[in-house]
Parts: sequence; structure tokens; C-alpha cells
Amino acid sequence: MTATFDRPGEGRLTHAPKDHPPQPRRRIGVLVANLGTPDNYDYWSMRRYLSEFLSDRRVIDFPAWKWQPLLQLVILSKRPFTSGANYKSIWNHEAGESPLMTITKAQVAKLRNAVADRFGADVMVEFCMRYGNPSTESVVRKMVDAGCEQLLFLPLYPQYAGATSATANDQLFRALMKEKRQPAVRVAPEYFDHPLYIDALAKSVERVYAGLDHRPDVLVASYHGMPKRYLLEGDPYHCQCQKTSRLLRERLGWEAGAIDTTFQSVFGREEWLRPYTVEHVAELAKAGKKRIAVISPAFSADCIETLEEIQGEIREAFEHAGGESFTYVPCLNDDDAHIGALMAVVGDNLAGWV
Repeated sequence: MTATFDRPGEGRLTHAPKDHPPQPRRRIGVLVANLGTPDNYDYWSMRRYLSEFLSDRRVIDFPAWKWQPLLQLVILSKRPFTSGANYKSIWNHEAGESPLMTITKAQVAKLRNAVADRFGADVMVEFCMRYGNPSTESVVRKMVDAGCEQLLFLPLYPQYAGATSATANDQLFRALMKEKRQPAVRVAPEYFDHPLYIDALAKSVERVYAGLDHRPDVLVASYHGMPKRYLLEGDPYHCQCQKTSRLLRERLGWEAGAIDTTFQSVFGREEWLRPYTVEHVAELAKAGKKRIAVISPAFSADCIETLEEIQGEIREAFEHAGGESFTYVPCLNDDDAHIGALMAVVGDNLAGWV
């Protein structure tokens, strides 16, 4: 027997026997996904998080027999201490969570309100983390149990990369493998060139620049790095980063050369995408560019890479090389223009469902 509802959204089945198990009302789900965060900055919390992250073959694609002994016996015996200290320096102690978690909650709360205003209460909006909590599997189960028969998955990565977007998708599909009743699924594509995303970036630059006494000599767009080999193997991330920078410059009305595209967070001995941010800012200072600003277009929310790496290591490299004024342009976070851009992406990808 095919069960149907009296009216969409009510959750009552027609022509069903009296002993039929109760069914939730049918809903559409929007699941927002970000990278993740440790539950705390103590050694074991950090070790669990780093082990999950660095064991992902999308992130580190070395053979497991070679990588896992090095990871478990050497790297994870030391790195949780240093990474934990870095997290402690930026931790939201009042809320007991990382800034990424705090900001993601704020983003989703605003997005949920925007979705409800446009589509009504039967579109459910939740978030998950690829690593750590809330896990993708647990949130997928929650949404299926709540009646989501159609699911839009939105990785919060403007530029596509195998180590970010693809691994988030992998985890979604693994979670769906455990569901008896799988929802119909759509995955929102990357939005690196979406006009509203570019406009939101430009507005954030204009807002910060308006509060400065002196205009920076150059704006550095620092993206998360990846091994150069991934580009040569077909990953489009590098090209999409370059296009985001170009579109941002054009939207701002700046001349060619006003924005430098660089890459941060280099790990290991392999060559990564260049130029490296930490080296480039020092070269700018030595070349007489004493005032710079840095923006992070690949990050949807401020996190350890922006709050600690950019405003710590990268700032120090610039100042030690003779730089005088270092300005950080915050991530878009829960800015209304950012939420508007995300809402446009959601609306485009829900077409035909709502």
C-alpha cells in the first residue's frame, strides 16, 4: 500500500490501517555543512578531532600503511598540545565552544528565519560538521526522523575542493547509506562567483576600509592552501580562487594588481599552491608595502585559520619584515549580506521542490 497524507504537512495517513506506525509530516530539509571543530581544547578532545581530520583520505592521500603509523605514533603525540594551545587562545570561553561553532549557530539561525519567511515552516534548516559534532550522520538521522523526504545539502565552501566540498559530500552519502528511507537529495554547487557572494565580500572590504585612517597599499586575499599536485590532478580550487579575487577586484572598481591571491596553512614537505601567504606578506613589507589588509574569501566563518594563523603568525611575519599597519577583514560570518547570498543559493537549489 502506498500511504498518502490528507493534506501536505499534516502528517495524517489516509487509507492506512489503525495499527500503522505514526508518520511525521512531510518536510523539505536544508542541511548546511562546515568543516568542524574540536569539542574542547584539551589533549584528548584535540587528538580525537585531529585524528578524524588527518585520517581523511581526501585531506591526506598517502597510503594508510605509511601515513597512519606516522600520524598515530608521532604527529598525534605532539600536535594536540600545540593545536590545543592555539584553540585556547581564541576559544569562546563563555559559550564553551570554538568561534566557528558560535558563528555557525548564528548563521544557521538567521538562515532558518529567512527560509521560514520565504517558504514556511515545513522547510527544516539544520547544520552539521564534517569532523566533530554535530556529526553529519546524527543530523541526517534527525532530519529523516522529522519527515524530510527531500534534502538540500549545502557545503559552506564558496570554492570547490576535494579536501572540503567533496569530503563533505562523501560523509553525507555515507550517512544516507544507513537510512531505510532515503530522502531525495540535491547538493548545492560551489558559489565562488555568485554575484551576491562577491557583493557581500566587497561590502565587507568597503566597511573596514571606511574606518581606516590610511588606505592599505594592497589587499591580500588569503585562501586555504592545498598541495600543488591536486591542481595538476584536476581539482578546480586554484582556478576558482583566482576568479573570486578577480571578481572582487572588479566589483570594488580597483585596478589590476590591487589584490594579491595567496595560500596559507601549508602542511608537510610537499609543494603547495603558491605564493604562500606567510612569505608573501613579508616580501610585501620588504618591498615597501608598509600597510596591507588581508581577507579570507574561502572561509565562510572566522576560525582557527583566520583568528589565530592570519592574525598571529601571518601578522607577525609582516611586522617582523618591517610592515607597519596590518588590517584583517573579518569573514562574512552572519553578516546580513552573507545570509542573503546563502539564501539565494538555497532558493536557486530548492526550485521545483517549493
